[in-house]
Amino acid sequence: MNGQPDRPDVEQGQVEQEAAEQADSEPGAEAPDLESRLEELQQQADENWDRYLRAAAEVENIRKRAVRDVENAHKFALENFGRELLGVRDSLEMGLAATESADVGSLREGSEATLKLLTTTLERFGIVEVDPEGEPFDPELHEAMTMQPSADVEPGSVLEVIQKGYTLNGRLLRPARVIVAAEPPVAAADD
Repeated sequence: MNGQPDRPDVEQGQVEQEAAEQADSEPGAEAPDLESRLEELQQQADENWDRYLRAAAEVENIRKRAVRDVENAHKFALENFGRELLGVRDSLEMGLAATESADVGSLREGSEATLKLLTTTLERFGIVEVDPEGEPFDPELHEAMTMQPSADVEPGSVLEVIQKGYTLNGRLLRPARVIVAAEPPVAAADD
């Protein structure tokens, strides 16, 4: 054998049967025709086997490449996000360095600029703020911390946002923690 995995050879019985049928149908058929037919079928079987081995090797290579691509995607998925956040970090470091010589107004402006930079970076990567004040309570996006009676806001609406929530491309990352408005107590009528 040639070191390849076992392969099905053309069954000798099948070839002999075809040859016998051919000999029966053609009384003048010669034995060399059978041998040439056998060689032809064997060559065809060898070619098909070679094609199979090449196709199997190609499928294995594609599988390995796909596994490697998925590993790299997991490993480096946050690369661009991390690069963008470095600008926010730089801005915070500059603000801290300036605290010794800066006045409150310029520190506030710097903090607001850093927050705007962070918000823009988050939005660029599909992270959107959930700030539902005044909106109807939605248990899919909000986490009710407590209920508080209020005559100013419709019952079942968000009265106050304790902590903003965030979504990533429409999927909830963190629910907004809220206080939900309840019906105000009914004043007791004087008797």
